Amino acid sequence: MSEKQTLSLADLALQENRPAPDGSRATVCVQGLGFVGTAMAVAVANARDDSGCLLFNVLGVDLPDAAGRSKARAINEGRLPVVTTDDELKAAFDCSWAAGNLIATTTEEAYRLADATIVDVHLDVEYSSGRPSFRLDGFRYAIRTLGMRMQPGSLVIIETTVPPGTCNRVAAPELARALAERGLPEDAIQLAHSYERVMPGKEYYRSIVNFWRVYAGHTPEAAEACGKFLSQVINVKQYPLTRLHSTVASETAKVMENSYRAVNIAFIEEWAQFAEAAGFDLFEVVEAIRMRPTHSNIREPGFGVGGYCLTKDPLFAAASARELFRRGDLSFPFSEQAVTVNARMPLRTLSRVRDLLGGTLGGRKLLLLGVSYRNDVGDTRHSPSEIFVRAAESEGAEVAAHDPLLSFWPEMGRRLLCALPRPAGFDAVIFAVRHREYTSLDIESWLDGARPLLFDANRVLGSPQRTAARRVGCRLATIGAGDECLGH
Repeated sequence: MSEKQTLSLADLALQENRPAPDGSRATVCVQGLGFVGTAMAVAVANARDDSGCLLFNVLGVDLPDAAGRSKARAINEGRLPVVTTDDELKAAFDCSWAAGNLIATTTEEAYRLADATIVDVHLDVEYSSGRPSFRLDGFRYAIRTLGMRMQPGSLVIIETTVPPGTCNRVAAPELARALAERGLPEDAIQLAHSYERVMPGKEYYRSIVNFWRVYAGHTPEAAEACGKFLSQVINVKQYPLTRLHSTVASETAKVMENSYRAVNIAFIEEWAQFAEAAGFDLFEVVEAIRMRPTHSNIREPGFGVGGYCLTKDPLFAAASARELFRRGDLSFPFSEQAVTVNARMPLRTLSRVRDLLGGTLGGRKLLLLGVSYRNDVGDTRHSPSEIFVRAAESEGAEVAAHDPLLSFWPEMGRRLLCALPRPAGFDAVIFAVRHREYTSLDIESWLDGARPLLFDANRVLGSPQRTAARRVGCRLATIGAGDECLGH
């Protein structure tokens, strides 16, 4: 293949109906425009030097399929392709779009323009013979695409959460093979790892630019280049970078911290069941424990665990040990059991609702409030609400669902209620997600004489709302507390 560059930045901008950005700036590609990649692209596009001048031109690149084209079109038309309640992210996107240094595309030729590429592609878990494994075909293709197009001396930063060992044993060899086909040395492109800690929600944007980052390089030179780049995007004066000695260590840090959180949640789940049986309020207990500084991050009862991280990341260690390091003798029972326990959490809510409705769900009408996996986030991937609805409907219940941030539920293939309905006609209302619309709801006015069972599966309702519900004679139950504790 000829190394002649056939696409200029101005050509690409024209192709995407965007103004040509200043060609004197370095160009950064972001590979994958999901919840992480989109926010990262906006953050890099807004990076400035001490004089306030923009540092980078940013090309967001996604697959040339319907979803990828839709995301690229949205960005180029001045619309965020992800649902967010974060006004700071919206403002930063508007700023970069107006400045003209953020362009989205689905052409892989864009990588020829990149001084650096940040990899934000999906890497999913699957089960083989009952054991967790990971699918690397898409990831390998993504890395090979970079190896076949990026220029010598450029930098690849893998931000995707990957099984420990992936950079050394998968990405580096894939890059080397692609470079060899081009007649280039295997180290012509530098490789580094720096995992994201993005938290979609009210601090979506800040979780990138104002948060601690960990990184490592496949070589010392790559680590230096990665650290220099991150220091231009992140507020390192207040949130200093942490450099680890190897990419395996950096990869492990992300998997381990998410596994820790998943285990913490699973730990609380068994105590929630005890609190319900013994008749006390576990939320009250947790708040008392959090007063001790060493235990301030203990979790609390809830509806379930969802999203793209905690539902799969704890499984990466065992799969990595077995498939990348050939150490099938190593096991991670706490991490794997945590995923299993957390996946059952929404079924406990269903079980309690069933019991409170007389022991059967057949013919019952349920209203589920919240289908995203997290409050103030429009993301339904691995949502516990999906587990709840599928199980409830399998028992003959009729479930209507509402979410203030969504109109369509892709995993379920159904439209959601456009507006929060009145509870009349429902046997039970399940508050599943702490969206602002629900936490600020005027319960008494909303009930308007209706008396369904109200089940708070995620401590959505505050004390005044619970008091109002009881005052008008509503049955009220909550996860993690015995029925006699509802006065709290």
